[in-house]
Amino acid sequence: GRLVWKHVLLRGLTRSLSITSAEKSFETAQGEKVTLPCTFVLSEEDEGPLDIEWVLIPADNQKKEQIIIMYAVDRIYNHYYAAMTGRMQFTNPDPRSGDGSLDILNLKSADTGTYQCKVKKAPGVQSQKIQLTVHVKPARTKCSVEGSQEIGKDITLKCASQEGSPLLSYDWRRVSGTQELPATSMLNKNTGELLLKNASQDYSGTYNCVASNRVGTDECSVELNVTPPINTAGIIAGAIVGTLLGLCILAFLVFCCCKKHREKKYEKEVHHDIREDVPPPKSRSSTARSYIGSNRSSLGSMSPSNMEGYTKTPYSQVPSEDFERTPGQNPTFAPSKVAAPNLSRMGAVPVMIPAQSKDGSIV
Repeated sequence: GRLVWKHVLLRGLTRSLSITSAEKSFETAQGEKVTLPCTFVLSEEDEGPLDIEWVLIPADNQKKEQIIIMYAVDRIYNHYYAAMTGRMQFTNPDPRSGDGSLDILNLKSADTGTYQCKVKKAPGVQSQKIQLTVHVKPARTKCSVEGSQEIGKDITLKCASQEGSPLLSYDWRRVSGTQELPATSMLNKNTGELLLKNASQDYSGTYNCVASNRVGTDECSVELNVTPPINTAGIIAGAIVGTLLGLCILAFLVFCCCKKHREKKYEKEVHHDIREDVPPPKSRSSTARSYIGSNRSSLGSMSPSNMEGYTKTPYSQVPSEDFERTPGQNPTFAPSKVAAPNLSRMGAVPVMIPAQSKDGSIV
């Protein structure tokens, strides 16, 4: 009786629903496509409706499972998980054929997680978990040189990728000359730094860095040019001389500007003093009247013989001066100024005319 029971039990186990796919984990790159397998075999005893579910198991056990896609009652439901809407589908449009595998398109790093396939067909129920890891390929890798590129100095070549899932590994190689790294070089594959100690001119050339992880690689290049030390003393001396020359030119310009300003100020002051200090010229009419009176006094004391000499003096030789005439006056002649020596030669005798006060008395 026990043997019969064991035979029936084994027969029932072998003929129950089973999942045949064996892959448990997948690693792929961002932007690519992955197929999470879920193939199954039904038995004659599995007579209930077929139900297939794909769920995302959260890393936090406190959270609930998230249904991604499901097949039930001959219909596909794929609107449960907005983060993958339009990027997931059953590999076989008719999962009843025994293939409930899931395709995920255009993978993102956020798609990393644990996925579970559940197949139900009463009384059979089976499930399988698959770990999916989405890596980001290295990208935007940049190379640079740190340190003075002079003979005898220590130079560091740096390499770093702006994108890329860990663990990133860096490797340097020389692509010019001997195509071998210098004997004094020290490479750190984790940080991407290549140290060149006591650099010589032979170290010059093109160096290439390759960044890599489990899903891809990226690279960059840098040119190294090791030169003799720069004459810093000459540069400093030249800078000092240039600075002093510039200061001298600036001082000269300031001096010229100040001098010009003082000259303009002096001209203004002198012009102002002349206009204020010089007395106004005497009236021409008063000068003319004084001159006429003086001539009349001189002529009154002349003798007829002296007058004859005076009248014979050429008119063109006597200096003249225009003077103002009052309206209505029309003198018959214009008296001329004659210097004292000329009057003496002409026989004139000087006469003193007494001055008069305002009331007419002689002073």
